[in-house]
Amino acid sequence: MQQIVVGYVETETAERAARQAAMLAVQLGAHLHVVTALERPDVETFAAFGETFVVDDFERAERAVHNFMVGLGKQPSYTVTVVEGKPADAILAEAKRVGAELIVVGNVRMQGPGRVLGSVGSAVLHHAPCDVLVVKTV
Repeated sequence: MQQIVVGYVETETAERAARQAAMLAVQLGAHLHVVTALERPDVETFAAFGETFVVDDFERAERAVHNFMVGLGKQPSYTVTVVEGKPADAILAEAKRVGAELIVVGNVRMQGPGRVLGSVGSAVLHHAPCDVLVVKTV
């Protein structure tokens, strides 16, 4: 196994799934592709000290992934993809793009009443181009 894809947002459950994906990638010597999808990205411009600064959600999201990965201690080789769109669509597109052998998702909203409303994990599971590992995150 060479390519693993996982979605990431700054939530406890998503971080659990990402942590498992990173650990698995380290154990297998695989490359980890971390995907963050922004449905409505924002850009902020502000002035300070006579300069104008532009900070956007894409930069923030990429920085959050890097901070998370550094916090793991032992980490696999990884890349970060931040895109505008729905999380499941972004994960599936990235998995296809890199030829992933495995996608790792959490089980949030995959059981009980939440499953009727749909979930990222469920959508990925039903449309994945490869194997899917569902991590118990709740």
